[in-house]
Amino acid sequence: MTGKMTGQIGLAGAFAMMLAAAPAVADISVAPQEHGPQQQEYVHGAPQVPSEEWMIAAGGRIYDNWWEALDRDEPEGSNPAYAATGNTEQTGAATWRCKECHGWDYQGATGIYSKGGHFTGVKGTMGVRGWSSEAILPILRDANHPYTPEMISDDEMLRVAAFLSKGQVDMRAFIDYETRTMIPGVGDVDRGRAIFQTTCAACHGFDGRALDWGAAGQHNFIGTEAASLPDEVYNKISNTHPGAAMINLRAFSQDDRVSVMAYIAGLPTGVDE
Repeated sequence: MTGKMTGQIGLAGAFAMMLAAAPAVADISVAPQEHGPQQQEYVHGAPQVPSEEWMIAAGGRIYDNWWEALDRDEPEGSNPAYAATGNTEQTGAATWRCKECHGWDYQGATGIYSKGGHFTGVKGTMGVRGWSSEAILPILRDANHPYTPEMISDDEMLRVAAFLSKGQVDMRAFIDYETRTMIPGVGDVDRGRAIFQTTCAACHGFDGRALDWGAAGQHNFIGTEAASLPDEVYNKISNTHPGAAMINLRAFSQDDRVSVMAYIAGLPTGVDE
């Protein structure tokens, strides 16, 4: 497959743009760009000798959005297992994403998706933490998960199993579920700043506004998302946004990732800050 090549700009391209840009936020913010052919293997492929951290992060990307992670065709129609839940607010390809039933926080019906348009009543996945990947794989192939090998191969599904076994965390330790915001005081903000400024800032800029996902006059920076959707952003920084030429922090400790979250949740959310 030639690859849809969707995702963010490469590190070198982003850095060059930031160096050449004028100080005004409106001038230095750009929309995420398609990745180039030289990044296809990094974005959609696999290393010859995968580390455990790579396996976990790769599984997390499939959990997020498998067709973008694996460069497959977007599924047509709604997932029949999802339709059986009775939720009629979500339809089409989105219903084939693991996170759509189990949530960004892996808690399913008892987590952040316990109410609202994403509620399905489906339980979370935290119960398989610590299981072997071989024990988890048959569950991922049962009638509740109608993914064909053409959609997700067994080798790729083992990445999901690795993620479910060793990549899930209880986000209630650092996210207030009533407000869906970071709990004040969690993490080491200085440590988070150090990691962000020496890694993430290469694409996002030091103030987090070099990339803008906003549309129709609305701005959406990394600070915007971290402040309002910390459960989703924790997944992205831990595993990478599927289809993007983006680094992840899976090889860092959980404490480090929480510290980065604490720092970026305080970054600017608009152009006037």
